Amino acid sequence: MIEQPSFRPYEASTSFSDGMAMRRPPPGTIPRSRTLAPPDLVTGQEADGPVDYVPVLVDRILLERGQDQFRIFGASCHGPSGGGNSQVAENMTLRRPRSLHDEEVRAYPPGRLYGVVSSGYGLMPGYEDKLSIQDRWAVVAFVGALQLSQRAELATLPDAVREEATTWLR
Repeated sequence: MIEQPSFRPYEASTSFSDGMAMRRPPPGTIPRSRTLAPPDLVTGQEADGPVDYVPVLVDRILLERGQDQFRIFGASCHGPSGGGNSQVAENMTLRRPRSLHDEEVRAYPPGRLYGVVSSGYGLMPGYEDKLSIQDRWAVVAFVGALQLSQRAELATLPDAVREEATTWLR
């Protein structure tokens, strides 16, 4: 036990018949970096395209987490309300960030938004390495709520909310 042989990757070895010290993983081995979960959750895709639902429980906690993550990663370019107005956006002369309230963006299914948050789009970087799967879906859910909030009609709001909203208009 005092002396134990060790090898560097790709180093030759007489210990195995193929002469290599490095071994192939057994068949069926799953890399530690791979997430085992349903494809709709991990990729936002189904066989026929982006999912049209958020595959996690959408509750207040998720929306608040999405709001926090959007403020950190999205608001600097898209603005706090998602309108594409921010100091960073004003300085982007090549291509400004889109408003998240554009009709085309509002029509995106949640799976497409998830793909954009994960992989980026145009000049926007992807955040797959910075946000967990749950946090990316939280951002998607928050963007959906943000889009709804900017188009809500006062007449459709519950009485207490409508009263509070109208005090801001005075």
